[in-house]
Amino acid sequence: MRYIYFILFISFSFFVAAQKKPAVKFTRILFVFDASKSMVAKHQNTTRMDGAKNLFFKFIDSLSKDKTLLFALRMYGHTVKYPPGDCKDSKLIVPFGVNNVALIKQKVQAATPTGITPIEHSLTEAANDFIDNKTNNIVILITDGIEECGGDPCNARQKLMTKGIIFKPFIIGIGLTPEQIKTFECVGTFYDYDEQNTFSNITNIIQQQKLNKTSAQVNLLDVTSLPSETNVNMTFYDVGRKEYKYNYLHTLNYQNNPDTLYIDDYPTYKVIAHTIPPTESKEVKLSQGKHTIIAIDAPQGNLIIKRPNGIYNFNERVKCIVRKANEMQTLNVQLLNATERYITGKYDLEILTLPRIYVNQNVIEQSKTNTIEIPNAGVLQVKCLEAGDGCILVKRNNKLEWVCNLSSQTLQTYHLQPGTYVSTWRAKALKGSIYTVEKKFTITSDNQTIIEFYR
Repeated sequence: MRYIYFILFISFSFFVAAQKKPAVKFTRILFVFDASKSMVAKHQNTTRMDGAKNLFFKFIDSLSKDKTLLFALRMYGHTVKYPPGDCKDSKLIVPFGVNNVALIKQKVQAATPTGITPIEHSLTEAANDFIDNKTNNIVILITDGIEECGGDPCNARQKLMTKGIIFKPFIIGIGLTPEQIKTFECVGTFYDYDEQNTFSNITNIIQQQKLNKTSAQVNLLDVTSLPSETNVNMTFYDVGRKEYKYNYLHTLNYQNNPDTLYIDDYPTYKVIAHTIPPTESKEVKLSQGKHTIIAIDAPQGNLIIKRPNGIYNFNERVKCIVRKANEMQTLNVQLLNATERYITGKYDLEILTLPRIYVNQNVIEQSKTNTIEIPNAGVLQVKCLEAGDGCILVKRNNKLEWVCNLSSQTLQTYHLQPGTYVSTWRAKALKGSIYTVEKKFTITSDNQTIIEFYR
């Protein structure tokens, strides 16, 4: 019986050890190989096809020494003879798997140039070749030509990115003209077959990416240049394509550092932080396999506009127009008793009470809350026996300033700031100015005042 217990204990120990063994993190490399008819053309002392095969064998022999790399092979232009060719002539020949290098080499060795060049279709189909989008997914395209099926390789890249594929393409061109090379600028990093360092450059970058994903973080800097600002929406714009690619809400992680983002390293970015007013980064290009910090000056403070005790008296809902000091552009319309954050600086406020309240050169300081308190309103009720015209005027410095016009309703309600007022009214049926009726009254906070107009 003791012997049986010992066997069970040993078995369980091995089971626990196996459970604790960390899973291998693979990097997947998909080779997209051009086997179209143009590959039979002569290049240097060989054909383009033979040159591509020799370079391919060097790549896979070198990379296969790393057991954390998985390989697959897609080929296009290899089955339907041109002309006419087939723009869907693209197929995953060998899927991702372990110990498949010999089979991949065998398929490439046997490839015969036959058909047409459907690059966009092939790259788009490559999205289905990857098992998931949770690892580094790398595409190496080996080609001698440009898109021949009316497609756009740039679109393929965008489609892959929308599916969450971390798409890191390398294009190896054989015998391409400068004009043809430009068509691949939007797809990924281009390497010329004739450059002596093409092989070593790509293999070094792949090894670097295997260990280090391309990442970025956005530092929203305060006045002391520390990345303490956060909780701001930020938009990443692709400068070249003049469109946005990502929207993220800026976050500080559990170590109180700006969160790390894993994004496409191909575009040149400009990041807009949607502070009030917006702030932006310089144009930045991410480095493959490295971590890039994108800095944006975004020092902020708080503004709150409120009434005593923070109440909305008489169900009044007041808003405030916020502008930069001495500028007319509206930056924000802020509700009373709501707190908003603004970039540090001076602002002019137009509080939409009756009459308006203006607070100019209002200063917002880093991490401080500027509180503007305004008096509670009073309520004016205007009663008329018939429709008429009129207005409300406020008395300031022995002058009367227009506040608002009366409506034609026989019962009207207005929320007014405390002060001394004059209101005029004339029945619509009476066509002489002499029939104007004037009422003087005072408004106090939280109280109601009633005036009545008759002929």
